[in-house]
Amino acid sequence: MSSPEIPPRPSRQSFLKSVRNACAGILTALRSERNFRIQLVIAIVVLLAGWWFEVSHWEWAVLVVAIGMVLTAELFNTAIEAVVDLASPEIHPLAQRAKDVAAGATLIAAITAAVLGLIVFLPHLPAH
Repeated sequence: MSSPEIPPRPSRQSFLKSVRNACAGILTALRSERNFRIQLVIAIVVLLAGWWFEVSHWEWAVLVVAIGMVLTAELFNTAIEAVVDLASPEIHPLAQRAKDVAAGATLIAAITAAVLGLIVFLPHLPAH
């Protein structure tokens, strides 16, 4: 009985190529997706507000996770829309459902991030 072959370890170059491809995907979304650009601007505003209000380490963690969640959801939404458009160039109910569900996931991520932002920032605002 022979032992199963162990697949070769990925090379450092293949890892770097994967990172370059990932960065190319982010840049593609930045250039072509208005909502991604809007969410990125909002993320920058939130980060500046965190710096301005000198939020705690835990609050920073919440803000960074919330921002990452929204941007990741938008990238998934963009990828799903591209694949659906490729697979079904004509309007089809299942294609529309897939796009709507992906957009809904992005909306839930954005609403959740907004609520987390309120939880973090409201205590830092001066009382009326």
